[in-house]
Amino acid sequence: TGARTVLLRTPVCAVSRKADHRMSRRPQKSNRRASSPPPSASSTREFRLPETTTPALPAVEDFADLDMPAGLLKTLTAQGVTTPFPIQGATLPNSLAGRDLLGRGRTGSGKTLAFGLALLARTAGLRAQPGAPLALVLVPTRELAQQVTDALSPYATAVNLRVATVVGGLSITKQAGTLRRGAEVLVATPGRLNDLVERGDCVLGDVRITVLDEADQMTDMGFLPQITKLIQQVRPDGQRMLFSAT
Repeated sequence: TGARTVLLRTPVCAVSRKADHRMSRRPQKSNRRASSPPPSASSTREFRLPETTTPALPAVEDFADLDMPAGLLKTLTAQGVTTPFPIQGATLPNSLAGRDLLGRGRTGSGKTLAFGLALLARTAGLRAQPGAPLALVLVPTRELAQQVTDALSPYATAVNLRVATVVGGLSITKQAGTLRRGAEVLVATPGRLNDLVERGDCVLGDVRITVLDEADQMTDMGFLPQITKLIQQVRPDGQRMLFSAT
């Protein structure tokens, strides 16, 4: 229940962050000796929740208390969104400040706007080059990609940002054309985005904000190698946000 915010200063899944926000590129060394027997299924490595080393900023109870563009605040009112959900009130002060974070909340708790408002606020005023988005949201399924796009579109329009969606099962040629026309925000499934990157239709070197939505589900579905490959291509000094229902 409620929201949980953890500022990332230790590795989570395949994303390793130093305190100075640079991507760690040192290979991991194995502590297992050559003579050691192979690990059993019960001894596989488990990931623990990262330890918070930077105190979280205080939560807010009103969107007006946040440093967001007027267009976003006006659209919130027009959409009938008057009071932040707990996960929004807890995470937005930190994400708007550019901090890395992990946000956890139940389905329907408002996670999409929790990361979406910060992503749009921090990208507002910038313009992407063709095929080079500035913000990236990775999701596990085509259905969730469409939900995220639909939820963010009115707010993106309010701050003059373009949103593109690339997912499997639809024409990759049309999606490549959309990217060539330019989009500041890209919502994507990992497999299709990797395909577009390998074709040369999309470059991620300008991505300054990366969101993994339903990060645990994506890893459970086997997307971790693809996610790792994509994360290694975005700006190493960029912001990372992970959101999950579990």
